[in-house]
Amino acid sequence: MPYVKVVKTKSYFKRYQVQFKRRREGKTDYYARKRLCVQDKNKYNSPKYRLVVRKTNKDIICQIAYATVKCDRILSAAYSHELPKFGVKIGLNNYSAAYATGLLLARRVLTKLGLSEKYEGQTKKDLMGKHFTIAALRGERRPFYVILDVGLNRTSTGCKIFAAMKGAADGGVHIPHSTTMKQFPGYNKESGKFDSRVLRKHIFGGHVADYMKKLREEDEDAYRRQFADYIKAGVEPEHLEAMWAKAHELIRKDPVYVPTQKPEKPVHKRFKPRKKNLKQRKDRIKQKLAALEKAVVT
Repeated sequence: MPYVKVVKTKSYFKRYQVQFKRRREGKTDYYARKRLCVQDKNKYNSPKYRLVVRKTNKDIICQIAYATVKCDRILSAAYSHELPKFGVKIGLNNYSAAYATGLLLARRVLTKLGLSEKYEGQTKKDLMGKHFTIAALRGERRPFYVILDVGLNRTSTGCKIFAAMKGAADGGVHIPHSTTMKQFPGYNKESGKFDSRVLRKHIFGGHVADYMKKLREEDEDAYRRQFADYIKAGVEPEHLEAMWAKAHELIRKDPVYVPTQKPEKPVHKRFKPRKKNLKQRKDRIKQKLAALEKAVVT
């Protein structure tokens, strides 16, 4: 057989499917995914759940997913654009919103699994900045166990992904993480100590309130320009902590997702006559012939 040169044209590359295409596109870290999804053989196909946290320019997405042979499936999900239902209309992409979204996801999935009453999580406001891990109850079902999936995000200190993880952990989901709290704001790298008050301040929007107060004192025009949405919503720096605290209470009270009703399809006007069937066409011909005979007779 003679040598045939493969001409790699545009049509060739359209049909070419590499084994790990998402790796080439920079979408999936397969080295990490394998370790997040692989399951022991003695678990008999029991799913391995992952807390998937992703961030866009306007939204924070939290999902609990598990892998199957065919695809990934989502057990439950929560988004920061749902927070207006709980009294938060602005700041849906900051650190406090990430924490609230993780809390919403945790309470939602535990309600779905029937574990919300047994595992309430961290309900004390003064202790929300400290390390918390849910403990199993004797003689009861074990807490829901998930693993954090950061994807391709950089795991730097103060990352919003860890804020969502902290919200889910305080919500009653068992997520293994370090007790040194190096991932959260308040950790001092030089001293190696963690200040839980700093993290609690971020959870309730205290860092945003401090910046709002500072900017309002230094430059009134810049404050009105940068925090126009806050001013329009009537939210002052002094109101942020109460707003987020109330949102946490409402999330715990009713975390169930209610799908919105789809609007009814509009009735479009028809300007063309409807198509006739065979019987109607034959009747129409008879009517025309009868009208023509009548006209000839007269």
